[in-house]
Amino acid sequence: MAEKKQALLIFTKPPISGVVKTRMTTEYGGFLTMEQAAQFYKCCFYDVCEMGMQALQELQQANDELVAADPEADKITYDFFCSTTPASSLEQVKELFKRSDIWPMEVNFIVDKGKSFDEHFNDAYQQIFALGYEHIVAIGGDVPTMPKSHIIQSFQWLDYFQSIGKPGFVYAPCQECGTSLVGFSHNTVMDHTGVYYNMEGRPALDGYMEKLQEAGVPSAYFDPVADVDEVTDLGHAISCMKAIRLAAQYQPLFVPRRTLAWVELMGITVSTPPNENHDPRDMLDGDEEPQELSIEEQQRIAKGMTAIREAQAAENAYEASKY
Repeated sequence: MAEKKQALLIFTKPPISGVVKTRMTTEYGGFLTMEQAAQFYKCCFYDVCEMGMQALQELQQANDELVAADPEADKITYDFFCSTTPASSLEQVKELFKRSDIWPMEVNFIVDKGKSFDEHFNDAYQQIFALGYEHIVAIGGDVPTMPKSHIIQSFQWLDYFQSIGKPGFVYAPCQECGTSLVGFSHNTVMDHTGVYYNMEGRPALDGYMEKLQEAGVPSAYFDPVADVDEVTDLGHAISCMKAIRLAAQYQPLFVPRRTLAWVELMGITVSTPPNENHDPRDMLDGDEEPQELSIEEQQRIAKGMTAIREAQAAENAYEASKY
């Protein structure tokens, strides 16, 4: 029987006003104050941590039962890590956990360092691997709709790849060609160098795929999970969280209760603008000849298309300003 350690890693910053989720604030075209944005992130972070711990507990219970039934089976310990930067943030992050609920697992804290996001990511992984961990699966603190099953299956796939002698990689995209979950083993030929915020315009997801193909590393793909950076992301997350809460009556789903409670306390509702670009089904399904649009209808459609083009141009300009 071999003894192994595996880790779930969550990256975070202290939920300080003006530091987190600023793109959803009025200063950047959103509707939240800086303080409200920080409150949202704190609730979201707590939910993500609880979800991750529940996933690790389920994995731990399954392994404990396996070892009890078969003493020759590998004994695995699943641990929870939280990484932050800079070092001055560490005590604030620790205080986050002290002020909240009683957590079902011990939290291991580290500080990640580097000159770029890639270097910070690499540093956190290297620190944990140096402690003797076999696999690391990493997620952010702003993915309230992350399924618990993604975490569980990520470790299972990494176990499988190891069992066939081909250390592997697991990932789930986010909504913007990036990633919401990334994981690999201590002996996987992989790191994060050159993946994030590169100047060539290549998306992070494509960066990982290029590295996987070059090194011949097997991978497992999971359904996309959106993080929450923009107001539109928040609207999507709210609708999904409400759907999760409803479906959880019948499915074994994790409900992000803190984030939902904050949304309801704030009185935030989700709506979509009227869309004049409808598909006139009556013309397609019936025998009638298509009717010519009136001048007013043509003008309304033209106005809507102009608004769409302007919004797209503004979004492209904003994305370009980040690099």
